[in-house]
Amino acid sequence: MRLDANPPFFCVYDGFFMGRRDVETYTSEMRVVLLWSGRCCRRLLPVICLWLLSFSSTVRAQDNYEIQVYGSETVLPRTTMVELHSNFTVDGSKAVPGSMYAADGTYPTTHQQHETVEITQGLTSWSELGFYLFTSIGPNGQGWQWVGDHIRPRVRAPDSWHWPVGVSISNEIGYQRARFSPDTWTWEIRPIVDKQVGRWYLSFNPTFDRSFHGPSVDQGFEFSPNVKAGYDITKKVNAGIEYYGDYGDVRDVANPHDQQQQFFAVTDLNVSPKWEFNFVIGVGTMASTDHLILKCIVCLHFSWPIIPTTSFK
Repeated sequence: MRLDANPPFFCVYDGFFMGRRDVETYTSEMRVVLLWSGRCCRRLLPVICLWLLSFSSTVRAQDNYEIQVYGSETVLPRTTMVELHSNFTVDGSKAVPGSMYAADGTYPTTHQQHETVEITQGLTSWSELGFYLFTSIGPNGQGWQWVGDHIRPRVRAPDSWHWPVGVSISNEIGYQRARFSPDTWTWEIRPIVDKQVGRWYLSFNPTFDRSFHGPSVDQGFEFSPNVKAGYDITKKVNAGIEYYGDYGDVRDVANPHDQQQQFFAVTDLNVSPKWEFNFVIGVGTMASTDHLILKCIVCLHFSWPIIPTTSFK
């Protein structure tokens, strides 16, 4: 199958706004969350670093458009979930002297604002279909540009199986313009395993990425694990840490200098059954990783009523 590196497209960006909410209720809780997140990061970071050093080609740059560790649950049928991912890279890749592009021919990520719209429709009690619209707002005259689109079907183990952990798997495939990603056509296989243990929530996404068009085609599948550990401060506030890595080709793991490692202190607010918020600050610990990123996710759920059918005699 031949994939066009510059396909035609049509996209519509539709923003949405919230009304004013009373946030005074959360003030004291947020102070506790920030203190707890810092302590959690200091305690967990050395353990995770030791685990990373147990691994021994260069790796593909991580995309800062949709930074998220997935849970195993799927969106309910007759329900649509709309998410707005806002990611700002404070310190990332730089332009080559005398050029407006980085060494790999892409726009430098420093001071780029990435806005991603994710729309997920529940199909059955164990399946969903997601769609992504990636955009970028860049400095130095880059303006607001369309980056690409992805589609993502996902299925999970039904509740009737009574497994001790939540399990699901997603397949995400799509296109990104070469000025934003050297590998334009990619495929991501993301197994998801998670578990709620008391107030603790744990999720592991051992992700595998494959390029179909670009410089990483010959590398085969790359291993990009994601991990999340969160603690319920209250019924509506969860705080914890997220980890994102990229170790390169599964057949030839990259040396530590060329690997990508990012750690994020995260706060999740489950305001209501319809509204969810995610606030994060992240750091990259390797030379090839963006060094400081801020991200925010706003999530809204829509439920669709059952339309009764009319029988005709």
